[in-house]
Amino acid sequence: MACSGGLDMLFSNQRKRSVSLPAIDENGKPSNMASLVRHLCKYAMKDPRKEFFVVDDAIRPGILVLINDADWELEGEADYVLQKDDNILFVSTLHGG
Repeated sequence: MACSGGLDMLFSNQRKRSVSLPAIDENGKPSNMASLVRHLCKYAMKDPRKEFFVVDDAIRPGILVLINDADWELEGEADYVLQKDDNILFVSTLHGG
């Protein structure tokens, strides 16, 4: 998992991290992008401002998500079932100023 565009500040200024998830999520289904987002918010995000990353448990508008260099909209978004060695990139497209 990697993040850029300022999102790294939410993850202790760490741009890249290796994430291990169980093959089956807490609901008994294969781990998917929604599982990853919940995991990141619960365990990896140290910044209390989770609203910069998620809104109503979904990735907030203005964050581009790439799964293996492809827009996650082409892959099923939050329903995409994670595969071993997937590369996930979160990029903030929101800029202040």
